[in-house]
Amino acid sequence: MNQDTVLVVDAGNTAVKIAVFFKGEIVEIQRFEVNDLTRIEVWLKNYQSIPCILSSVLSIEATKRLEKLFSQYISVNNEIPLPIKLKYSTPKTLGIDRICNAVAIAFLRPNKNVVSIDLGTCLKFDFVNSEKEYLGGSISPGIELRYKSLNDYTSNLPLLNEKSVTPLIGNTTLSSIHSGVINGIQAEINQLMQRYTEEFMDLTFFMTGGDIHYFDFPYKNNIFVDENLTLKGLYQIYLFNAH
Repeated sequence: MNQDTVLVVDAGNTAVKIAVFFKGEIVEIQRFEVNDLTRIEVWLKNYQSIPCILSSVLSIEATKRLEKLFSQYISVNNEIPLPIKLKYSTPKTLGIDRICNAVAIAFLRPNKNVVSIDLGTCLKFDFVNSEKEYLGGSISPGIELRYKSLNDYTSNLPLLNEKSVTPLIGNTTLSSIHSGVINGIQAEINQLMQRYTEEFMDLTFFMTGGDIHYFDFPYKNNIFVDENLTLKGLYQIYLFNAH
């Protein structure tokens, strides 16, 4: 078994991402449709007998179908041993993606206070202190959920399917919705970052998630963008449980 190479699988609601780690570095990332198991199986023929760690938010049935494609794997759940301490009051309800992000930032900035900001289906803040203790964070709706809620709970507002950055003042109903959603999330992020900065010393932020490119962040030496934060956290969890 090649211990230098590890497959890291992140099965989300809309896609399955597989990263190939070689000696701790990502050398390849593949993205598959959730239901395209045949394509995943064909790609995996290049990686026979490679150890794997797998995280899935899919249904039990879909997760089992995915697991059958791997000869050896570690499955991530809320009871798996972690290289950080969870100080969360309800750890069994804590999302695996939040755990992975927390593990990643703890190792990317050891002995520091660190916050991950994940801009995906939800906007998630997660905080790890300098003692590698995960304290929690916040969850609010992401872009698509805000668009959908405006359509679901009003009579006349349309459902927007295309995300768009827009000026502060929208001059049509569509641009007003875009402004309210995008600029509203931007303001929420800015305010939360300010409050974290005021409360914690020596703080670093990591931005991640599929919608991150819709937002602007100041170029500062304590703010980093890392699209592979969840994958890196999964890899650290693998290392902690494989040895």
